Amino acid sequence: MAVLLKGAAVTAALNEQLKVRVQKLESQGITPCLAILRVGERGDDIAYERGAVKRCDGIGILVKKYVLDIDAGQDELMKTIEIINRDPAIHGCLMFRPLPKHYNEEEARNALAPSKDIDGITNTSLAGVFGGTNSGFPPCTAAAAMEILAHYGIELKGKNAVVIGRSLVIGKPVAMMLIKENATVTICHTRTVDMPAVCQRADIIVAAAGRAKMVDMTYLNENQVVIDVGINVDESGKLCGDVDFEMAEPIVSAITPVPGGVGTVTTSVLAKHLVEAAERTVR
Repeated sequence: MAVLLKGAAVTAALNEQLKVRVQKLESQGITPCLAILRVGERGDDIAYERGAVKRCDGIGILVKKYVLDIDAGQDELMKTIEIINRDPAIHGCLMFRPLPKHYNEEEARNALAPSKDIDGITNTSLAGVFGGTNSGFPPCTAAAAMEILAHYGIELKGKNAVVIGRSLVIGKPVAMMLIKENATVTICHTRTVDMPAVCQRADIIVAAAGRAKMVDMTYLNENQVVIDVGINVDESGKLCGDVDFEMAEPIVSAITPVPGGVGTVTTSVLAKHLVEAAERTVR
């Protein structure tokens, strides 16, 4: 039976650390401030926003919301980004994506000041992740996966890690972050030949394909640590990951549940990045 790598313990530890750091900033006359930029009323955006605001409130981070009508237009969006960039009291911005299809998302995300890009959406931030520098912040979900591995003391040096998925939101960034910790990394994707055989040889699997219960027993071995980043809905309408948890849990050595795993940690990572961005203004 696998050890459950629950996100709640990771979040609790992060939150306590962040409260201390926020108090120190406040003693220096700085209140960390997050801007939330949302276009439209997508339900999943609003749900994540609610969780982020609650997390920030509990830590002592101020939140400013900028909500645009879905038909506000590109010019209005760019003006709003410029307002956020120019406000010295705002230390970071969470811009919800994907934007509605009639917006130029690439133009919008790269207009955000890299110093305020706390969710790794600009090309500058991603270059920092791929270059192994600290010039920006990685995407929060990828960083949350790494926080879980670190919190539970999972050794990465010299380990064989397989990342399933090659998106710029999770797959590629988390692969680079694993390499930075001296893991040997293979990225699998839709064109990978015999993916189960590749995964069976792994010490660590990070599943980020966006396909419900894709990873079954044929991918697994008894010594693996499995980080399931997927958020899907199965045929019965229940939330599930990319890994078939019922199959995997009796086989592998450790696994993140869905829900209750990586997703639980993401808003705390967002807050961590925001606090670090505020700290950089006084260094």
